[in-house]
Parts: sequence; structure tokens; C-alpha cells
Amino acid sequence: MKSAIALTVLGLLLTGLSATAQNPPQKHWDISKIDVSKLPPVSNQQDVTFGKDIVPLFKASCLRCHGDQKPKGGLRLDSLDSVLKGGHDGKMVVPGDSKNSLLVAAAARIDDSIAMPPKHRKRGGPPPDGSPRGEQPRGGQPGGQDGGPGLGTNTNGPGGQGISGPPPKPLTAEEVGLIRAWIDQGAK
Repeated sequence: MKSAIALTVLGLLLTGLSATAQNPPQKHWDISKIDVSKLPPVSNQQDVTFGKDIVPLFKASCLRCHGDQKPKGGLRLDSLDSVLKGGHDGKMVVPGDSKNSLLVAAAARIDDSIAMPPKHRKRGGPPPDGSPRGEQPRGGQPGGQDGGPGLGTNTNGPGGQGISGPPPKPLTAEEVGLIRAWIDQGAK
């Protein structure tokens, strides 16, 4: 009797796994549903590398949410390996093809549903929790000495997470173009 129950349970588990494999969970991000013709043009800069050119952009605008501590969506942007690995929604970078890289579409903010940083509230306004927060110039502190926009002076650990201060500023079209050049040049 116990073996019959065990076999029934095992059969149900295998059926469930098979159904999951045939119908994988829907991903939130789907590049085919995004109008990539709205992407900023690719930068003409040559020899773009992650360490030299892309890390400063990510530190300034992305690592607050996608650093090493509790990265949103499982996406870490603090190392080349992590960026290429992707997150819960799969790979975000297709080396050699920036037009089909979800990271570019998100950073370019061409679709409100995937815009990063999100467009859920007006910049300079109070955060959703109602606490006061002042707008600071790009660079966070006057003179930009703190490591980038929105990073404030309280780093609370690596990756810039747990930071007080204004929300991160979206990347400019030129910065997105540089990310596109990096990806099109092989994402190295």
C-alpha cells in the first residue's frame, strides 16, 4: 500500500515537472514586444570595455538596485560575469547584438514597463514612503565627489545598496549608446 502511494506521488511530481518544462513560466521581459527602433544610436567610441567604460555608468545609476546585496530580479551589474549571466528573467545582454539586449532597452527607458530606473514617480518628488528627499546635481554631492548620481555619501557596504539620497538618474542617450557600443563590440 505504501509503495502504491509513493508511486502515485512520484507520478504526480514527474507530470508536474514535465508540464513545467513544456510551459516554462512567462518572463516579464520580452524584447520582441519592444519597439527597438526608439533606441539611441550606437556610440562611435572604439575599444569599449566593461571595466573602463561601463562600470562607471552602472555605479552611477544601477548598482543601488543591482549590486551585490539583494539584487532586484536577481540581476547583478557589478561584474562582467554577473551582467553576462543575467537574472530571473534570463540573459540581459546578447554579446554582439545590442538591439536584442534587454539591458539596453531597459536603460534607454523606451518602454515604461521595463524602464530602469523605473518611471513610477516623478524625479525630485518625495519617495513612496513619504520621507523627505532633496534633489542633488548629477554626482550626488556638489562637485560630484561621491562616486556618481544618487549614491549620496553613505555607502553602507559594497555595491552601494542601502544608500540614502536621491533616486538614481536615468542614463543619457549618449551613455546608452556607449553601452550599445560595448555590447556590439563583444561585451568584454
